[in-house]
Amino acid sequence: MNIPLARKVNGKKFMWDGVVYDRDESAQQVMEGYAKDGFEVQKFVEDGQFLVYSRRVAAVAAAC
Repeated sequence: MNIPLARKVNGKKFMWDGVVYDRDESAQQVMEGYAKDGFEVQKFVEDGQFLVYSRRVAAVAAAC
Protein backbone atom coordinates (compact mmCIF):
# COMPACT_ATOMS: atom_id res chain seq x y z
CA MET A 1 0.00 0.00 0.00
CA ASN A 2 1.41 3.39 -1.01
CA ILE A 3 0.32 5.84 1.69
CA PRO A 4 0.48 9.56 0.91
CA LEU A 5 2.30 11.59 3.58
CA ALA A 6 -0.09 14.52 3.10
CA ARG A 7 -3.69 14.92 1.97
CA LYS A 8 -5.85 17.95 1.28
CA VAL A 9 -9.32 18.10 2.79
CA ASN A 10 -11.45 21.15 1.97
CA GLY A 11 -8.30 23.00 0.89
CA LYS A 12 -6.46 22.24 4.16
CA LYS A 13 -3.27 20.15 4.23
CA PHE A 14 -3.20 17.26 6.71
CA MET A 15 -0.09 15.18 7.49
CA TRP A 16 -0.12 11.44 8.16
CA ASP A 17 1.10 10.41 11.62
CA GLY A 18 3.08 7.50 10.13
CA VAL A 19 1.14 4.68 11.80
CA VAL A 20 -1.19 2.12 10.18
CA TYR A 21 -3.91 1.15 12.67
CA ASP A 22 -5.60 -2.25 12.38
CA ARG A 23 -8.60 -1.24 14.48
CA ASP A 24 -10.91 1.74 14.27
CA GLU A 25 -10.89 2.04 18.07
CA SER A 26 -7.11 2.49 18.13
CA ALA A 27 -7.23 5.19 15.47
CA GLN A 28 -10.08 6.92 17.29
CA GLN A 29 -8.10 7.04 20.55
CA VAL A 30 -5.14 8.63 18.78
CA MET A 31 -7.44 11.13 17.05
CA GLU A 32 -8.93 12.16 20.40
CA GLY A 33 -5.43 12.74 21.79
CA TYR A 34 -4.48 14.95 18.84
CA ALA A 35 -7.75 16.88 19.12
CA LYS A 36 -7.14 17.42 22.84
CA ASP A 37 -3.74 18.93 21.93
CA GLY A 38 -5.37 21.41 19.54
CA PHE A 39 -5.00 19.57 16.22
CA GLU A 40 -7.63 19.13 13.53
CA VAL A 41 -7.82 15.43 12.62
CA GLN A 42 -9.12 13.29 9.78
CA LYS A 43 -9.36 9.51 9.50
CA PHE A 44 -9.10 7.55 6.25
CA VAL A 45 -9.71 3.85 5.67
CA GLU A 46 -7.65 2.05 3.03
CA ASP A 47 -7.59 -1.71 2.50
CA GLY A 48 -9.28 -2.24 5.88
CA GLN A 49 -6.61 -0.27 7.72
CA PHE A 50 -7.06 3.09 9.42
CA LEU A 51 -4.86 6.13 8.81
CA VAL A 52 -4.85 9.27 10.95
CA TYR A 53 -3.99 12.66 9.48
CA SER A 54 -3.68 15.85 11.50
CA ARG A 55 -2.97 19.55 11.13
CA ARG A 56 -2.55 22.55 13.37
CA VAL A 57 -2.28 26.19 12.40
CA ALA A 58 1.06 27.60 13.50
CA ALA A 59 0.89 30.24 16.17
CA VAL A 60 2.12 33.67 15.18
CA ALA A 61 5.59 34.29 16.58
CA ALA A 62 6.12 37.44 18.61
CA ALA A 63 8.24 40.08 16.89
CA CYS A 64 11.51 40.84 18.65
